[in-house]
Amino acid sequence: MMPQEQQDQTNQGALVRLDCAGAVATMTLNRPDKLNPLDSATITYLRELVSDVEARPEIRVVRLTGAGKAFSAGGDLAGYISLYQSPAAFRDFLEAFHDLLNRMERSAKIYMAVVNGACVAGGLELLLACDVAVAGDSARIGDGHLNFGQLPGAGGSQRLPRAIGAMGAKFLMLSGELLDAAAAERLGLINRVFADAELAVQSMTLCEAMARHSPAGLKGAKYLVNEGLREDLQTGLRLELEFVHNYATTEPDAREGLMAFKEKRPPVYGE
Repeated sequence: MMPQEQQDQTNQGALVRLDCAGAVATMTLNRPDKLNPLDSATITYLRELVSDVEARPEIRVVRLTGAGKAFSAGGDLAGYISLYQSPAAFRDFLEAFHDLLNRMERSAKIYMAVVNGACVAGGLELLLACDVAVAGDSARIGDGHLNFGQLPGAGGSQRLPRAIGAMGAKFLMLSGELLDAAAAERLGLINRVFADAELAVQSMTLCEAMARHSPAGLKGAKYLVNEGLREDLQTGLRLELEFVHNYATTEPDAREGLMAFKEKRPPVYGE
């Protein structure tokens, strides 16, 4: 693990900053002058940081946010002009983006999107790979690809309808409309909306509260929802029954949570 001082120095000028505090890591997209584009270099950097965080057992929750006035306004549109002329390079970009989001989705850690300002196109696809999402009240969220003759290529056309339903997803994709934070919350894209000035503190408070739970329990809850959605209801119910039976009878954290309650003390969970 990198010492905090060295980590802070490494963060200076990085495409994505990584800051760790206890059980919570924060990844900050760090090109505010370009509204934090998700280009090839940034995707590569994010994949490296995800690998770094995954190797740290003390990290349980990861916050994703953007520097400046945007979470991410999406891809590098100007860069696509040349990228499209190289089919092999464009496929590599799409594969890398898919790999990043799949790894976040399948991770045992909890990922929270902390949306400040614009969250559009690739930015929305990044949000959709997270487990929970909060936003500042000035956030603007939408697909936006068709506003520039593009299509979502990092999972947006598949994750968005699973998040908000087919009609809602098609509306956002076909209209190109950006929702304000309150509308995004009503639609189910955002879990909580905070005043912009409180977003950083409130999101950290939520992450710290989640991080106090059992790591095995966090992993299990995420697994049950994600895997259950891949199946029909009856298969998902059987998956839950088998998983919870095994968890309750073999996972030390399950017993520890009950004993701590009985003995009126804070639980001490494993890593």
